[in-house]
Amino acid sequence: MFPYAGGGVSSFKNWGEQFMPNKVYFAQYPGRENRFSEKAISNIKELVEEIFEDMKIVFDFKLPYYFFGHSMGTKIVYELSLKLKESGLPTPVGLIISAGRAPCYKEPNPIYHLDDEGFIEGLRRYDGTPNEILDNKDLISIFLPTLRADFIIDEDYQDIEGKKLDSSILGLMGDIDEEMKLEELLKWQDYTTKDFSYKYIEGKHMFVNTSSESVIKAIKEFVGSDEDI
Repeated sequence: MFPYAGGGVSSFKNWGEQFMPNKVYFAQYPGRENRFSEKAISNIKELVEEIFEDMKIVFDFKLPYYFFGHSMGTKIVYELSLKLKESGLPTPVGLIISAGRAPCYKEPNPIYHLDDEGFIEGLRRYDGTPNEILDNKDLISIFLPTLRADFIIDEDYQDIEGKKLDSSILGLMGDIDEEMKLEELLKWQDYTTKDFSYKYIEGKHMFVNTSSESVIKAIKEFVGSDEDI
């Protein structure tokens, strides 16, 4: 499970028990929660390399597995899957791409380059950071470096090579998501040699928080329908 910009393991609170007896791993990026003292990484290649090295230590590649990423997490999922493929390690059976436009599309309305005031206002449109934090200048100032680093990754990323993955892809999109277009989700079908499907989830861009039960159900159906499992 790979969180959105600014998110951490707590974004998926209690998700693990929903998939028992399967084991669920959660990616904890530097600069948040139990890794708060570490500097956040603003370079996607560097972050993916760190996750890749950690995976080689703790992950059992003999078992079939899936990746789930939401928003920024979908970019991590794609780049990490490519790295695994190029390294010769077993790649994910399937990817769940949640609220993420295909890699060829760059964020059309970036906010990472704005001054602190403008950046904070920009964060409000995503509903990913509680207003209690955004309205508290002392508190939000603590989180700004990590948030800005994540948004640099999320908004500055664009793929121009179009390398395909050997994983089935399920795309999820909020039915009232104003941050992306359906065509940007559908373009993911060009990034796989396997099957592609998609479905709407009730909610805006951060439906992973507001409709988590529907997201979990969609993941279960996707994994359960795969003949490789």
